[in-house]
Parts: sequence; C-alpha cells; structure tokens
Amino acid sequence: MVNSADPTEASRKSILARAIRLLRPSHQHTAFSATLLVMVAVMLSRVFGFLREAYIAWAFGATSLTDAYNAGFTIPDWLNYIVAGGTVSITFIAIYTRFLAQGKEDEAQKTFSVIITVMTTVLITGIALAAIFAPQLDGWYFGGKDGFDAEKLAICVRLTRILLPAQLFFYIGGVVSAVLYSRRLFFLPAFGPLVYNVAIILGGVLLSHRLGIASLAYGAVAGSFVGIFLINAIGAARVGTRYRVSFDIHNPAFREWVRLSIPLMLGVSLVSADDWILRYFAKHSVGDITRLNYAKRLFAVPISVLGQAAGQASLPFFARLIGEKRMQEFSDSVNGSVYRITATSLLLSSFMVSAALPLIDLLYRRGRLTFFDSQEIALYFFWFSLSLGFWSAQALYARGFYAAGDTLTPMVASTLITAASIPMYAALFRHFSTVGLAMASDLGILANCLAMALLLHRRKLVSLMQLQWGEVAKAALTAAAAGLLSYQMVRVVMVNGSRVSDIKALGLSAITWAGAVAAGLWFTRSTLPGDLRRRKATQPAQAAEMQAGALPKSLDP
Repeated sequence: MVNSADPTEASRKSILARAIRLLRPSHQHTAFSATLLVMVAVMLSRVFGFLREAYIAWAFGATSLTDAYNAGFTIPDWLNYIVAGGTVSITFIAIYTRFLAQGKEDEAQKTFSVIITVMTTVLITGIALAAIFAPQLDGWYFGGKDGFDAEKLAICVRLTRILLPAQLFFYIGGVVSAVLYSRRLFFLPAFGPLVYNVAIILGGVLLSHRLGIASLAYGAVAGSFVGIFLINAIGAARVGTRYRVSFDIHNPAFREWVRLSIPLMLGVSLVSADDWILRYFAKHSVGDITRLNYAKRLFAVPISVLGQAAGQASLPFFARLIGEKRMQEFSDSVNGSVYRITATSLLLSSFMVSAALPLIDLLYRRGRLTFFDSQEIALYFFWFSLSLGFWSAQALYARGFYAAGDTLTPMVASTLITAASIPMYAALFRHFSTVGLAMASDLGILANCLAMALLLHRRKLVSLMQLQWGEVAKAALTAAAAGLLSYQMVRVVMVNGSRVSDIKALGLSAITWAGAVAAGLWFTRSTLPGDLRRRKATQPAQAAEMQAGALPKSLDP
C-alpha cells in the first residue's frame, strides 16, 4: 500500500497532472510549455511524415509515378504561397494578439471575418484558374525536350487538380490556427499536421489498389480538411470565435494586414522555393525528384524539431517583448535561441552526415526501393545534412523580423537571394548532376541565414556581437571530430545492403558519436549542456513574469 504522504508519490502525481493539463486543448501555455508542446507535435508529425514517405517508397519505389506525384504538389504550392505567403501565421497573429491585449474582442472578430471572407474568395478563384490551366502550367515547368513525357505529364496534371482544393483548407485552417496561437492555445494547431500525414498513409493503404498513386493525393485532401481545418475550427468555436460573412475591405485592421502581407505574397523565399527548384532540374532523370524528396523529407525531421518548432512557438513571445519595448531582452532572447539551436544542430548534423547510408538504407529500403536508390538518397541526405544549423537559425532570425512588424526587409532579401541562387543551382547541376542540387541548396540557405542575421544587426534589433560565438565554435569543433570518428566506424563495417550491416554500422556509429560529443564538450569546457538545462529551468519563470505583468498596450511597433 502506497503512503499518500509519500513525497515521491506526490511528486509523480504532480508531474502526471501537469502533463495532462498541458495536453488539454483549452490550456493556455507559457513560452516554455508552448515550445515543448510544439516541438513534440512537430517531431511526431515529421516522424509520421517520414512514415508516409517510407510507405510510398515501399508501395511505389522511386519511379516515374512517384516523380509525377511529387511534381503534382508544385502548382498547388505556388498558389498557396502567392495567396497566403506565410501571412496567416505571421502577420495575422500580431494584429489579432494586439486586439486581445487591448480588450478589443469585437475588433478581433471583425478582422478575422473579413480576412476569411475576402481571401477565401480570392483563393477559390485561384484554384479554379489553376485547375483549368494545369496542363499548360505543368507542361511549362516539367515538360520540354528533357522533361516529362506525355504519359507522365498527364498523371502530374491529374494529381495537380486533385490536390488544388486542399489549399483552401490549408488557408482557412491557418487563419483559425493563428486565432488559437494568439490565445496561447497550441494543442490543436500543433497536432493538425499529424492528422494530415496519417490521412495520406491511410489513403494509400485503403485505396491504392483501386486508385493507384492518386490515392495519396485524395488522402492529402482529406487530411487537410480534417487535420488542418476542421479540428482547429472546432477548437476556435469552443473559445468563442465567431465568423460572419464580411467584405468590409475598408476595415483598418484588414488594410494593415494587407500592407504587412503584400511583401510576403510577392516575395519568394528560398525556404519554400528550394523544393520547386530541385524538382525543376531533377525532372531530367527518372526517379531523381523522388529520391531528392525522400532525402529532404527525412532531413525535415530535425529541421522542424530544432528550428521550425522553436520559431513557431517563440513568435508570440518575441512580439510581446517588442510591443513592451524590451529591446535588449528581445535581442538576448533571439541570440540565446539561435546559439542553442545552432550548436545543437551542428552536433546532430555530424551524426547525420557520418551515418547517412546505414540510416537511409535501414529506414527506407523495402518493397520497390532498391539498394541503389538507398545509395543515391544517402548521398543527397549527406549534403543536405551539412546545412542543418543554417536552416534552424534562419527560422529564428526570420521570426525576429516578423515580431518587429517588418515583413518587407526579409522578403526583399530572400527574393534577391533566391533569384541569385538559380544560376548557382544550374551551374552545380551541370557539373555534378543531381548531387550538385543538394550542394546548391546548402549554399543558398547559408546565404539566406547570413543575410537575415546581418540585416537584424544593421537594424539594431539583434546584435551579432552578443551571440556566443565561442560556444558555437566549440560545438563546431566537437561536431567535426565526432563526425569523422563516427564515419570511420561506418567504413569499418562496410554497409553492403544487408539489414545486419545497417544495424551494426548505425549502432557503432551512434556509440562512437555520442562518446566523442561527450568528450569534446567536456574537453572544450563547453557550457552548452548547462545552458540547455538552465533554459528549461528559467523559461517557465520568464513566461510567468510576462503573464503576471501588465499586457502591452499595443503590439504594433
């Protein structure tokens, strides 16, 4: 019989109670709990995203069909980017949060309604036009002498038309998610993408024998409706969010939203354009679009956990610091987040690089995917992995701009970098074939990250001089040594396509890497482990302080 007064038992019950409370959809999160929840949700979503790709690899391999399927997302992605451009989760959050902070609930509801009404009308028109002209658009991008043949292009057009309606659910769901984020309700938006990925897998499992690869596209549409739109709409309705049809384009908040959103709609960020550029050049070889996609989707798992989740959860809190004019705290917060994320990314990247082949072969090769495919995917994954730190850091730097209400500067810079990068993609593709595209992706995101950091520094928002460069350098040196030692263990085992060699190589590589990282951090006297622990300890207190104090009068800088 357990003593009810046992402090250990009481502590366990307290931890369990806190965990259950955090998982309630109605729970209002602190900065720390929001980051933790979003990181867990994004990690699970990316894991299921990987399982989705693993299922596609098993069922369809890397063929013309899978190339057409992946290419089918391009036109819908363009439409979503042109109409939404990331504005849902960036500009709308700042405006909606400001109204809530000022107690102007009615104004918040009016802004919500007019944005939903006007932009849904625009998006429906765009979907109809894109469906009508899908043969011309896909033909222009993927056709040509060295592009898709007529049969492959026809499949691509069909899949494009199936996928287009999903953009409506993504957009409306994104606006509704922004409402929940503004109220510090992170649970439902965080787990929506998980439902989306599960729906694609179920679509393939249940319908592939009747519909072929189109079953995946139908699953994507169903997942966008249920996971991205319906779940969040129900959550928003439960907290009192009301919608009325409104075309009041003279609404001041709507006009402010348009002003902030136009740069994001017109600009082209390499973060989004990278996939489009990879598909364009990889169309020349059968299976290369698919193999690049498999490598990029696995690479997206650590990107999402380290960079995207932290940036997504941090934006409302960055915006609050800006609104309260606590500029030094804002700079310190961004720099601290960038340092921890970059240092951790460098260490993880060294393992991903060294263990690329056994990792890819063990996770992907089954069914219709061959060992040759694994070798090609691993090569692309190797090069993508080198840029993990830059992908993670740029997500936080971009949120720094958005929190400050500046969408124009990052979008102009990103658009210029994207335009300048295209000749680099072409040149490296000519010299190194498809692997050159992965190299170009690394160089492009490096340029994008550095540009964001330098522009924030020049605007005196986030000082580069105050970044903990010494600790980042220690992590980089440790990562280089750990990666080299880990790679040597993979070479000793000699991965040859058997599961036994995969497991041996991966196990020895992981043990060697972990030991080398621990030794390297100890030898260099790195403060990273302690900084990560202190971050966990201090963040809840900081968030509580922000919640207990007076809310800012305005989040508009």
